[in-house]
This record gives sequence, structure tokens and C-alpha cells, in this order.
Amino acid sequence: QVQLVESGGGLVQAGGSLRLSCVGSGRTFIRSGVGWFRQAPGKEREFVAAIGWSDGMIGYADSVKDRFTISRDNAKNTVYLQMNSLKPEDTAVYLCAMDSKGLFRVRPRSAAAYDIWGQGTQVTVSS
Repeated sequence: QVQLVESGGGLVQAGGSLRLSCVGSGRTFIRSGVGWFRQAPGKEREFVAAIGWSDGMIGYADSVKDRFTISRDNAKNTVYLQMNSLKPEDTAVYLCAMDSKGLFRVRPRSAAAYDIWGQGTQVTVSS
């Protein structure tokens, strides 16, 4: 039973930082591509960042490039999203997702490439 659990969200003032964590289960998670997505009320789910199992494939949405950093620690079964210089428009529920079917290799920025999702963690940035 593969499971993903996000944590690290909270309320922060504009310009501040948060570090999100996504903890997964076992070897399947370690060898899988992982993505971060976010969804604000009334808006569609948006790609944020993705990372391959070997750390050789990393991508970011233009809206977060140079502010967010995705990384993983396979020894801890964890993928991180370091978020700096946060803006009110970053406010959303942030979800991590895992590809267990190999679709990450061809569509790493598409939600359709991921089949295992966490429950999400709320990030609220005040002005």
C-alpha cells in the first residue's frame, strides 16, 4: 500500500520561507518520479516542480523558478520543496504525487503522469 504524506505547510508573511516534505513508502517511491502540484480555490491544479528518482531530471514551473527548490533524500523516502520569497499568489493546497507506471519519463509536468497522490498541505501567504 503506497502512501504519500505531505507536511510543512502553514501561514507565512510575504517574503518568508517554508519547506514542504513529502514522505513516501519503500523502494517503489525511491525509484519513482515525484511531482509537486498546487491548487487554489476556484483554480485548476498547477504544476510546480518535479524530480526524477536519480535527481538527474528536475523541472520547475516558470512561476516558481528561482524561488523554489525541489530535492529528495532517498534514505528518508522524502521529497522536499523549499519555498523562498513567498508571495500571496503562492497560497494554495500543495500536493505531492508519485508516478508508479513510468509516465513521468514522457509527461513529468502533467498531473496525468502521476497515479499516487498525497492529501495535501495548506500554504497561506499573507500580505
